[in-house]
Amino acid sequence: MAVDRSDPAAPLIRVGGDLAYATAAPLRAEVDRVLADAPPGLVLDFTDLLFIDSTGLGVIVHAWREGQQCGTALRLRAVPRFLETILDMTGVAGLLARPLGDGLPAADGAAGRLADTA
Repeated sequence: MAVDRSDPAAPLIRVGGDLAYATAAPLRAEVDRVLADAPPGLVLDFTDLLFIDSTGLGVIVHAWREGQQCGTALRLRAVPRFLETILDMTGVAGLLARPLGDGLPAADGAAGRLADTA
């Protein structure tokens, strides 16, 4: 993982290797650090991602949900085909496509259930 804050309006976090149970915590912590400044945007770059499990997927949903709370739009960049398929199959792609501010409360609707369980 590498963080590029050269554009304060859209900090970039590069994610590589495996994003899984054993490796997801540092990314989640970095997402929280970046979102603490409430930038207009946050970019997650997956150019070097090799594998993702449900915990890693949960970090993406967490970034979206927390971004919704602080007014930060989440954008995914260089999404590998396997991750694109997983995002589509789980419904996370639809969640991420929602306009900023269009999030559902955690206990309301399918997206809220997904965000709480992913």
